[in-house]
Amino acid sequence: MAHRRIKRGPTASSAVMFGEELRFYRELAGYTQEELAKLLHCDRTVLTRCESGKRRMQPEMVEDADRLLDTGGSLKRLWDRVDWNAEIEHPDWFRDRADLEAEAVALRLFQYGFMHGLLQCREYAQEMFTAGEAAGNAKLIAERTAARIGRQQRFLASNGPLLMAVLDESAIRSELGGPAVMRRQMQHLLNVARLPNISIQVAPFAGRQTVIKTSMVLLEMPDGRNWVYSESLDRGHLSDAPAIVAAHRRGYDLLRGEVLSVRESLELIADAMEGYRDGEVRDRHGRLAQEQLQRTGRGRLRRGGPRVPYPRRRSGA
Repeated sequence: MAHRRIKRGPTASSAVMFGEELRFYRELAGYTQEELAKLLHCDRTVLTRCESGKRRMQPEMVEDADRLLDTGGSLKRLWDRVDWNAEIEHPDWFRDRADLEAEAVALRLFQYGFMHGLLQCREYAQEMFTAGEAAGNAKLIAERTAARIGRQQRFLASNGPLLMAVLDESAIRSELGGPAVMRRQMQHLLNVARLPNISIQVAPFAGRQTVIKTSMVLLEMPDGRNWVYSESLDRGHLSDAPAIVAAHRRGYDLLRGEVLSVRESLELIADAMEGYRDGEVRDRHGRLAQEQLQRTGRGRLRRGGPRVPYPRRRSGA
């Protein structure tokens, strides 16, 4: 008789317990994750997330697994008792958000303070990582920048998923990396806003009644499920609980009623880009002035040194 291999130890998570049972019956039947995933018509990574308790298995998939693994319906009975609406909070929250993002058919986001990763140009993304925990590690900065740019390609492709972005005005006014980087970032926003699947609007500082205290993303999945993602100081919060999703969606919809129109938003972004252009010119002039002062100072230093007498030339000499 096979013995269960409990790798996680005690857990209060019913989703994790379901995943362990699924793994137990799979191993008992002699299937690898790859083999069972093919029979269930899903990717191996999907099954991996189900077995780790990080993804809800669809009910029809659970029934197929019961049949394939000859469990006598045990998985479906356990699945029915799991609180699938419990909020997910764990150290690899970013990977889970990225996995959902890679499958979503629509994203609706509100971004506060800085540019959202899906809307960052390469220079801005690089500055973000340079200023963060990767500071000083050129290889890590390059890897993370490339990964961030790679995440965007699905949304920048023709017929890409719907991306509706509301940017707090602070996201375009908070300077990162200097005027040249910000000007490039503003131009990038104007470029991607031309795509038919992307809408960018700005929530101005003044005249708003709806207050959203943190950045958030609403994700719509191919199966119709909806998730909401937000971040606190040191972790991400990911939930598909209907009440939580509905509350965040309500706040998002109310805020959209107060933001600038798409045309007005793009005009504001274009004005900001010109402001950063002026700032770049001022910075350049400031550097030139500083260099001129340094050169002038060096000349004065030389003139202020000890005088060396030279013999006067006599006329006719």
